[in-house]
Amino acid sequence: MPCWKTAAIPLLAVLALGDPARAADSPPWSEKVLGTPLDLEAVARLPMQERIAVLRDHGERLFIGKFLVEEGAGRPMATQAIIPTKRRRPVHLRFQRLAGLDASSCSSCHHEPVVGGGASFTANVFVSEGFESADFDTIDPQFSNERGSPALQGAGLIELLAREMTAELQSRRDTALAQARQKGTTVTAELETKGVSFGTITAHPDGGLDLSRIEGIDADLVLRPFSQKGVFGSLRQFTVNALNHHHGIQPVERFGALWTGTTDFDEDGIADEIGAADVTALVVWQATLAAPTRKPNLPADWQQAATRGEALFADTGCASCHIPALPLKSAVFRDPGPRETAGTLREADVEAALEIDLAELDFVKALPRDADGNILVPLFGDLKRHKIADAQEPTLGNELLGQRFVDRDVFLTAELWGAGSTAPYGHRADLTSLDEVIRAHAGEARTSRKAYEALSDEDREAIIAFLRSLEIVQ
Repeated sequence: MPCWKTAAIPLLAVLALGDPARAADSPPWSEKVLGTPLDLEAVARLPMQERIAVLRDHGERLFIGKFLVEEGAGRPMATQAIIPTKRRRPVHLRFQRLAGLDASSCSSCHHEPVVGGGASFTANVFVSEGFESADFDTIDPQFSNERGSPALQGAGLIELLAREMTAELQSRRDTALAQARQKGTTVTAELETKGVSFGTITAHPDGGLDLSRIEGIDADLVLRPFSQKGVFGSLRQFTVNALNHHHGIQPVERFGALWTGTTDFDEDGIADEIGAADVTALVVWQATLAAPTRKPNLPADWQQAATRGEALFADTGCASCHIPALPLKSAVFRDPGPRETAGTLREADVEAALEIDLAELDFVKALPRDADGNILVPLFGDLKRHKIADAQEPTLGNELLGQRFVDRDVFLTAELWGAGSTAPYGHRADLTSLDEVIRAHAGEARTSRKAYEALSDEDREAIIAFLRSLEIVQ
């Protein structure tokens, strides 16, 4: 069973690296990225700020480093499928832009405007989960969904919001079930958390549940805030999937002997390619990326337009889904998280989850708090799925394949807090301007889009000025 205990390397050796992409136990000319992982038991004993610094440094090295064949890059006999899946025949090309490998480092797809950000259309990925064989060489959408690379800034706060919202929704469900049994009658409960409604749920005295009126979430009431479809519940799941899909670096916690019966599932000659400690460092680095903020020192005319545009953004109904801020009770990030899935390290697999208090970070300290002391996370989102396309305007619903049983015209609300830094737009990164992506909204967003289109040119420009003022810190 996986555990945190690993062969230790000196913690100061990590911080003293001249080349941030070089393994700590390699000579200065080495191209090697993976080395001996951190001893997370030792890291957990450090004061919080030192703990964060060590993990961030190690995680950043892994994020920007370019993995080598000698350390496991490539998966000749494994597909990119989330469930470990063998190929029918050896792959004839190590790198293949469509089915992968498609990158040698995480930062090759997450680098605009800074490392950890998104990327342009050139870095799109092709999602074909569920296929037994991932060998395809066409961009025809019947074989895969083409997606842009999302920015990761603020991801730790997003996951913490999702954890709290999930806990509250499931508590409402459990309370309704208990009341139905006690009263001997059906009980209907509002599924609302942090001001976001996910419909209603009806509990019956026999323990049955009517789930027909839930909205924008799976039946288990778990918010999954990552991927454009909202199908990954944690940064750890996202990271484990990406390591195999994009790099062929296979995490032991999913592709190792515990789940597959072998230490070399992809048959590339490299056993146990990346362990739990290194995955945790990658998770912590992403979780501690500074949240986007407002552009400072705007010219007077831009500031005036942005202020008016923010009010118009609310008046047109855009803020009903792109909610300006959601309250967060606790900024303590635990890894592994409370709801990791099979094939991802879980709390039961370790003696104690590693804790990182994001409240120690300067960018979190700078965020406002409400009257109850909750951190107001300015994400401009709701962590909910919505139907965003229809027959009259299918632009944002042009995928042919469902993902995790989510309809092809349904997507997670995009967080807009970095909108000024994340062009091009849309899930395929093929809409060139904010005005263009707003006009592509349909489905549940049709009313807001029509309200936007009914504005004067000057008012629409004010909304764009506001959105352009929301940027990723450089």
